[in-house]
Amino acid sequence: MQTKCHLSVLIHQQAKKYGDRQVLVYRDFGSLTWKTLSWNSFSKAVSQVSNAMLNLGIGVQENVGVFAQNCVQYLYTDFGAFGIRAVTVPFYATSSEQQIQYIVSDAQIRFLFVGEQEQYDKAQRVLPLCPSLERIIVFDRSVRVKQHDANAIYFDDFLKLGDNNPRQTEVENLYKQANNDDLANILYTSGTTGDSKGVMLTHGQYAAAFEANGKCVPVGEKDRVMMFLPLTHIFERAWDFYSLTQGATIIVNTYPKEVQQSMRETHPTCMSAVPRFWEKVYIGVRERIESSSAIKRRLFKQALAVGRKYNIEYLSRGKRPSLLLATKYKMYDRTVFSLVRKQLGLENANFFPTAGSYVSTEVEEFVHSIGIGMMVGYGLTESLATVSNDHKGEPYTIGSVGRPIGGLQIKIGENDEILLKGPTITKGYYKRDALNKEAFTEDGFFRTGDAGYLKDGELFLKERIKELYKTSNGKYIAPQMIESKLLVDKYIDQIAVIADQRKFVSALIVPDFALLEEYARENDIPFRKREDLCQNPQIMAMLKERIDTLQQQLAGYEQIKRFTLIPHNFTMEAGELTNTLKIKRRVLNKNYAMEIEKMYEE
Repeated sequence: MQTKCHLSVLIHQQAKKYGDRQVLVYRDFGSLTWKTLSWNSFSKAVSQVSNAMLNLGIGVQENVGVFAQNCVQYLYTDFGAFGIRAVTVPFYATSSEQQIQYIVSDAQIRFLFVGEQEQYDKAQRVLPLCPSLERIIVFDRSVRVKQHDANAIYFDDFLKLGDNNPRQTEVENLYKQANNDDLANILYTSGTTGDSKGVMLTHGQYAAAFEANGKCVPVGEKDRVMMFLPLTHIFERAWDFYSLTQGATIIVNTYPKEVQQSMRETHPTCMSAVPRFWEKVYIGVRERIESSSAIKRRLFKQALAVGRKYNIEYLSRGKRPSLLLATKYKMYDRTVFSLVRKQLGLENANFFPTAGSYVSTEVEEFVHSIGIGMMVGYGLTESLATVSNDHKGEPYTIGSVGRPIGGLQIKIGENDEILLKGPTITKGYYKRDALNKEAFTEDGFFRTGDAGYLKDGELFLKERIKELYKTSNGKYIAPQMIESKLLVDKYIDQIAVIADQRKFVSALIVPDFALLEEYARENDIPFRKREDLCQNPQIMAMLKERIDTLQQQLAGYEQIKRFTLIPHNFTMEAGELTNTLKIKRRVLNKNYAMEIEKMYEE
């Protein structure tokens, strides 16, 4: 049963309820050994952090930065901060120095908690550029702190400031003062101009989200929830906090690339994921089957057909399968699909919320067909994650993003824009009054920038209205900002970034051919026509080096991984440019569909 209380005391209330029962499964930095932590120990660590923060001088509603990958120390810091009514500001572990500097300065952060060596090094380099920043607290004890860095302290030493809870009376007074209007987090998301904007999330929004999800997302005390996405991501953050209210065990996966191995080792029952994860599962299973014997391939094909009929043609539509179909499915589920789930570490699969970008019909049908309960949904940072989601055991439509959660008003506005109002919706962006006026309608609905429609109680997405791309990994990309960084290169005449619903950022580039031909002649590169230059490995290598240099300040997920050189300019005549020479992205995507798809071939 869900525990309903303020986040400042959640862990302590759950410790009273569950005591020495396991709550966290984790590995220390660099370790291969899984450890466990009880609710009582979790509560003790959180109290220690709250006391240590008070001894550092952290005040009510002060912004505290966390620049780290997922780890138990991250959770201690979040809940310790909530305990003294402080606000945590999460950073992606891959954030660039430029992004760190911007957010630290914008939020006036004095104390920044960092994870491993990479995060410490970046934070240490921006320290002189951030007047507000006073201390860096390092989670990983193996980090090499610079010899004369008097501003850094290891997390272990920071915790000693809270030994024996010297300020516990003050902490408990702050528990009593905590309220739903307090800010819990400021989550910075990319803007189309390149500057991040801080989404303000209150404790009241969290409480409303927990209440609404409690009616349609059946996590329970027996569930083992894999933490896969970064805690910076509102989907993961809200999902994990919600799971803790339900008494579930959280498996902390620190390194995303190791998630499939972690799943096989820890056997989660639930996990929030972006579509790209399931795309990789689909590709992996398909490759294994295709490399099997003809008999095994035929058997799997038959099983998949039965699984599809049972789970999609019947169950997803609320229809009862025939006895014959149910018998066939149970046989294939026991002999074929169970082996697939075992290879994934999902022997006890319950359900798997999936959101962040478009889920392809092929992948969604495959996951359901093999007996894994994908729960497709839609949400934003500004809505504290869930706007809508499939409901376990209820009919759903492949291609929809589920049914709206309770307490949320959805209205379809001009250009089919999805408009939202309700207790889970942000009050606005941090210190961005002008933007806040634009973000809401006159009657108080938040403008999502996404187009969609409601049909038979389900929400369907159409397209993204605002000029902001979202990769299939759930990261927001501002294409114009990236393009502007690369257009300073003399060899690049035109560029169009490709990223929306894609697994990484790519680009179509039109070179300055006069300069490129000059470079080719100087370096004895033979060519007869522009196509020769666009396909030459030496030319490609030269441009890649220049592009990599220009995008060093971008976060890893914003950087162009592949590009294609186009042998002619984008033109107004082809409908690719406006009268003011702005790129018409939809037209480019259509005109160069073949070139784009080739960049994403596995």
